[in-house]
Amino acid sequence: MELNLTSNIVTTPVDVELIASSIASVQKENGEIPWHVDGKTDPWDHVESAMGLSIGGYLREAELAYEWMARMQLEDGSWYSSYRDGKIEDFTRETNMSSYIAVGVFHHYLITNNMAFVREMWPTLSSGLDYALGLQTEEGEIYWARDRLGRIDPMALLTGCSSIYMSLKCGLGIASLMGIKKPRWEHALDRLGAAIRYKQYLFDMSKSRYSMDWYYPVMCGALTGIDAVMRIRRKWEDFIVEGLGVRCVSDQPWVTIAETSELTIALAGAGLKKKAEKVFSWVLDKQYEDGFYWCGVTFPEGVIWPEEKITWTAAAVLIALDTLYGITPASSLFKHSFWQSVEGVPQNIQYNIYQRDHEYASLAPQLFEEIPE
Repeated sequence: MELNLTSNIVTTPVDVELIASSIASVQKENGEIPWHVDGKTDPWDHVESAMGLSIGGYLREAELAYEWMARMQLEDGSWYSSYRDGKIEDFTRETNMSSYIAVGVFHHYLITNNMAFVREMWPTLSSGLDYALGLQTEEGEIYWARDRLGRIDPMALLTGCSSIYMSLKCGLGIASLMGIKKPRWEHALDRLGAAIRYKQYLFDMSKSRYSMDWYYPVMCGALTGIDAVMRIRRKWEDFIVEGLGVRCVSDQPWVTIAETSELTIALAGAGLKKKAEKVFSWVLDKQYEDGFYWCGVTFPEGVIWPEEKITWTAAAVLIALDTLYGITPASSLFKHSFWQSVEGVPQNIQYNIYQRDHEYASLAPQLFEEIPE
């Protein structure tokens, strides 16, 4: 499938099937999707890559990826942080990695409407979410991991907790499809959202140099409305390299395609389509002939680095493309307005900040346009 993206910013052909096929070319027969050929596999990026397969119509391949997750899950609901060639590489068990499968399963359901798949994956995703919630504190944040000896590392990461927030929303949406009530998940989501919005001192602020800490609370819907716009505005100049992309780290001369695509998702999700299209236009010329995208590029030298062709980078591009242009029925997953109508997600959470300041929400695009071009 080739789409012609036409706007006042860019007209570019994007071959969705080619991008998805690049991910499929790296997938192993057992369903595992490494970062790249001969690379490691981590559960979060594996799920992200599976989402890219679903968008590109590689539905059976995506389901094989989720089946691999089910087989590799540990008894406590977690996964090890990385594997290579079938062997455990990192014995850490991270909470954001245990929970992200809920996002992937809900995403695949929205595309396929396959309830048999949802029922098959329910034990896996519910156990993964329960593992993450076992590390939630009374303040609402969720510690990031246990080490190989089972000891909790009492540190919370804003990016990781924002990802878990999105996972909990998707988990509740799936529970509703199954006719299951999950009051513990609802309460956990409420407390986690409050921590992200109002208690950022709970999180490791040394990570604020990373652009993901900037936009993930918006991308995952913990911040919406004016709060989302103001957060994006606040550090726009720290991370944006006009015409090139989003810095991975604010003090490093390196932009990455995955971060640029994820910012596109965050902007589009917040209803800021014009800015999202502009940011996404910076991605489209950074592609290899086989469908993969560059991982990143330095500036001003213009050196492509690293040279590996990354599966989850290709997937991030596809998710951004879908969020912007509605390729699949899952295109609304990261849009804040979508969650107004998802059954199972509590009303006070569905559109949390928008409900509080809905009369101002229409001003968001105008406010955002004040960011210097």
